[in-house]
Amino acid sequence: MSDAGIRCMWMRGGTSKGGYFLASDLPSDPTERDTLLLGVMGSPDARQIDGMGGANPLTSKVGVVRRSERLGVDVDYLFLQVMVDRAVVTDAQNCGNILAGVGPFAIERGLIPAQDGVTEVRIFMENTSQIATARIQTPGGRVSYSGDARIDGVPGTHAPVPVEFQDTAGSTCGALLPTGNEADVIKGIACTLIDNGMPVVVMRASDLGITGTETPAELEADTALRARLEAIRLAAGPLMNLGDVTQKSVPKLTMVSAPQSGGILSTRTFIPHRCHEAIGVFGAVSVATAALLPGSPAHAVAVLPEGTEKTLSVEHPTGEMTVIANVEGGTVTRTAILRTARKLFDGTVFP
Repeated sequence: MSDAGIRCMWMRGGTSKGGYFLASDLPSDPTERDTLLLGVMGSPDARQIDGMGGANPLTSKVGVVRRSERLGVDVDYLFLQVMVDRAVVTDAQNCGNILAGVGPFAIERGLIPAQDGVTEVRIFMENTSQIATARIQTPGGRVSYSGDARIDGVPGTHAPVPVEFQDTAGSTCGALLPTGNEADVIKGIACTLIDNGMPVVVMRASDLGITGTETPAELEADTALRARLEAIRLAAGPLMNLGDVTQKSVPKLTMVSAPQSGGILSTRTFIPHRCHEAIGVFGAVSVATAALLPGSPAHAVAVLPEGTEKTLSVEHPTGEMTVIANVEGGTVTRTAILRTARKLFDGTVFP
């Protein structure tokens, strides 16, 4: 263990948790940086007992933030997923949950000045080269984490962090539908291969012999299902322009079924080898978008509202996530989502 500590703020962003760093506080060499972050999290170890990680992919995440030099952008944000039981740090995906903490962190670190009331933070997401706009509650020119906003998967209420996305289609795969098809058959299963901010393979739960209402623990215990899903994922990787995904955290795998609690559909998501207790922000956006495509497996089970601006409640094992989508001429032009964030500690972490 190094005796040299690194300045760090630990935050909950949405339904995830991790360390937020200024880029200037980390090594500029990616290999040195990743080695340091593995030490911070205590990876590789299933319990991450010798580090800050919480023994779950959702609590082994990192946001790296810097003041942006891009016109019309406040900060640049790089998301890094630190694997729990492997010595791997990857930037192959984005994370809309950790994104929710970027605005508060940037204001707290003095990268941008806070306004009295609400401060808009324009964020360039380095992983996907897209821009998001977060609205941060800053009464009296200070970040407030207290409020009445509630999101499923997080106890209590907090200050709302609405985040709007534009031009997220094909962020990683190069196109919303990298194969050009609303449905492809892989290993005998109809799949939508989609990327509206997160590469996801969307399938009907019933096609895989499950109801889609099982608990994550039940699905993780189904070794035959997990093997089948991994075979589909490995086959989908090249079709989604992702290459060999054996060691990658994308694409995610979402099984959909009819809604149970008034949403548009119900989901169970592997990320990619653990079944998510909820669903990721960009994963929800991609799945909700798939539900709007008439030829997709998701559309076949979805209950969709009318209108050009649609409120799409995506159900998951611990509640729901609401995606607001604007649809013009059959194309999704804008998506937005409500998250919350909370500062947990600010200090020094030792790798």
